[in-house]
Amino acid sequence: MARGNNWSEGEIAATVADYMRMLTLELSGQKYNKTAHRKALLQNLDRRSEAAVERKHQNISAVLRDLDCLWIPGYKPNSHYQEALARFVEHWINSHPEFDRVSQAAAEQPTFLPSSVDFSRFIVDAPALSHSAQVEDPGKQYKPNRIASKRDYIAREARNTELGLAGELLVLEFEEHRLRTAGQKKLANRIEHVSVTQGDGLGFDIHSFETNGKDRLIEVKTTAFAKETPFYASHNEVAVSSEHKEKFHLYRLFEFRKSPRLFTLQGEISKHCTMNPVSYLCYFS
Repeated sequence: MARGNNWSEGEIAATVADYMRMLTLELSGQKYNKTAHRKALLQNLDRRSEAAVERKHQNISAVLRDLDCLWIPGYKPNSHYQEALARFVEHWINSHPEFDRVSQAAAEQPTFLPSSVDFSRFIVDAPALSHSAQVEDPGKQYKPNRIASKRDYIAREARNTELGLAGELLVLEFEEHRLRTAGQKKLANRIEHVSVTQGDGLGFDIHSFETNGKDRLIEVKTTAFAKETPFYASHNEVAVSSEHKEKFHLYRLFEFRKSPRLFTLQGEISKHCTMNPVSYLCYFS
């Protein structure tokens, strides 16, 4: 056990630096060992437990999310973070310009359809929506929203049309597989990639079907990064999800380049996410 709950500035600095080194490797597509990093980091901390380090890593992920940056998959953002931690993360980013170059390259990287995907392990549970976001300190809530620190990597990835199309094509394959496996070959043959055949303004990308023949309207959102990565919805998509809540499904693909999986959100998008009313950026925590 550590002597106290408060982390010293030295501990925070060491933890942030180690996390950001791992994140830089992650974004560069290089291999690294989380366990080895954690064990090495513990040697520089004041008798912290592995669980405490895990929580701090999750706090760092939350700070990065609030800065519209990317974070390490597996370290789910935990918004109960100290103002001091946020300031150390901001300082690290602002003093390491190479991080911006790596992040931009990762967000804009060309993407290809995976050669094979195990659809038996493709679907996972959606992230739980949390309304408990607050900081550890008992004072006012702190959000790192200074212009000098805010980035736009979520938006850059959202504009990556190659990634978006690759995600839609993979969902088309999955939908055909789902219906054919259910013995509905005729329905599988009727699936339409409407964002290609009719244009991108319908509020959904794919017109598929339930096994009973009813319509399934699918909007595909794809990220190469973590499961909890925020996504942008359009006004039209939000409207369609409300007007056709029984038919509308948002398919969220994540970790697309490494090991693509997806979760689904049926019905109104706003029921599943915390949505920014201006930008329509949707968060899960």
